[in-house]
Amino acid sequence: MIGTLLVVAGILLFQAAPARSPFTVEHFRVPARGYSLAVTVVRPSGRGPYGVVVLNHGVGPDLESRRGESSALLMSSALEFAKRGYAVVMPLRRGFGETGGEFAEDPGSCSHPDFRHGEQEAAADVLAAYRFARTLPYADPDLMLLAGQSAGGVVSLYAAAQSPPGLRAVLAFAAGRGADPYGTPGVPCAPDGVAAVFEEMGRAVKAPVLLAYSENDLYFGPATARTWFSRFEAHGAAAEFVLEPAFQANGHYVFSDPAGIGLWLPRVEGFLRRHRIPFDPPKQSA
Repeated sequence: MIGTLLVVAGILLFQAAPARSPFTVEHFRVPARGYSLAVTVVRPSGRGPYGVVVLNHGVGPDLESRRGESSALLMSSALEFAKRGYAVVMPLRRGFGETGGEFAEDPGSCSHPDFRHGEQEAAADVLAAYRFARTLPYADPDLMLLAGQSAGGVVSLYAAAQSPPGLRAVLAFAAGRGADPYGTPGVPCAPDGVAAVFEEMGRAVKAPVLLAYSENDLYFGPATARTWFSRFEAHGAAAEFVLEPAFQANGHYVFSDPAGIGLWLPRVEGFLRRHRIPFDPPKQSA
């Protein structure tokens, strides 16, 4: 395949030759603090400007799953945003997939976890990708969304708490840390420690937030999810809570599983509409 090597804001990019597709997929290495992040972008095949969704992955239970992390695992969800006129920027944080390096967001043991430190490290990577995304030539830097699944939902909120410019909303699906699906299904380890982080984020996040969970989430069950939501909104955060019906064997994956699109997508459409945030297919140019 014939391709083109480009340099955008100091970042090396390989862009495949144009194909007859409504979407374009690009791969970048984005400089951060002494390392670089592997970032995949899927977007409508056009000049834009497009709103941007910085979409963040979760955390697997072991080294092997973290090494296998890939933007492909969230591609079906990303395409739903691309269909509605967004460029979806999917960074792999340190210790994951092609980014490699040391896993930086480990909170430590359940008996003495440091969730705050873990979120600070994870958010540093997300914000590096966020800043890069705003420089893309087809991006609308004033129409930015942060979104994520599981641990990716928490780091999206933590990044939002830093008030990055252009942020319009946060979409957090099954957001949480400390899952223990086999020992105590639905009840994570050290939930009070995670709740304290939710409260801290709720004090600082100014953008509207959608927090969505499932009735049969084996990682973060309804009681835990409602407690975290209550702590988040306790100080006036503009947040909405959604509890989806049971989904397959483990509702934790309703957002990342293609079969779950019919459940979460109408929730997102309604939420963005209420906040007057565009979410419509882009108009085709003549």
